[in-house]
Amino acid sequence: MRLKFIRPMEPELYDDPPKGDEWIHEIKFDGYRTQVIKDEDGIRFYTKRGFDWTGRYRFLAEEAAGIEADTFIFEGETIMINDAGLSDFHALQAAVSGRRPSPDLYLVAFDLLHLNGHDLRSMPVEDRREILHGVILGGGRIQFSEAMPGTGDAVFHLVDKANLEGMVSKQEGSVYRSGPTNQWRKIKCFEEKDMDIIGVKREPGNAAQVLMADAGRYRGGAFIAFKADKRKALWDRVQGKVGGPVPKGQKKDKAEWLKPGLVGRVRTLKGEEDLRHAKLVDFWEDKRGKGGTV
Repeated sequence: MRLKFIRPMEPELYDDPPKGDEWIHEIKFDGYRTQVIKDEDGIRFYTKRGFDWTGRYRFLAEEAAGIEADTFIFEGETIMINDAGLSDFHALQAAVSGRRPSPDLYLVAFDLLHLNGHDLRSMPVEDRREILHGVILGGGRIQFSEAMPGTGDAVFHLVDKANLEGMVSKQEGSVYRSGPTNQWRKIKCFEEKDMDIIGVKREPGNAAQVLMADAGRYRGGAFIAFKADKRKALWDRVQGKVGGPVPKGQKKDKAEWLKPGLVGRVRTLKGEEDLRHAKLVDFWEDKRGKGGTV
């Protein structure tokens, strides 16, 4: 029987980890959500959206073929590791988009949905994970996502200090149901940075963004979530600065580029040079008029 891709169960984003002892806490690795299927047609690797990326993950697929089971569906995160031992999303993007499959990928497996003809999705998550732990070979590039001991607050403190992307908390007893759920929760690690606002991007149907530079280098966009009065104050400041230089590598018509002098504080994922999941939290005029980008 050919097994079909199962739409993933998706954790909801929370600001703080859950309280209580009835939660399993795992590291949130910075990579691509991946579903691995083995059936009579062999091994297949799928993205979160159900695209077949087996060719891009060829070396992982060869290792998955060695798992001793007739059929399975398990999920994990495909990652690359940098010299500091941390998952590196930008290196992963480059490796996956290359012409040749990279042998330097890892897969951290965290849930088992199907095994040897049995649908396991109605089992409690802790039982599915226990079975998965016994199935994963270990020692290679496919690893099991170990639970972190301690309370949610304690785990988040450790994850934050280690400059990891965040954590995922899963309620004990939860069954697997495709789509968003608050029984799985992701808590990301953020930091705040002060950067120069060098442009704004306002397109119909899309959330407005400010475009930022740090130490003269373009770093990307941050979404604006201000209330009406503060948003109006921002636009008033922006209008007086339209006509600034276009950063190297950017298109003139991509945004309204601004003259130097406007500074913003952004909340962005920790440990990243460029902005990711960023939000503008404040802005002000820099009377020194510093700016310029390369």
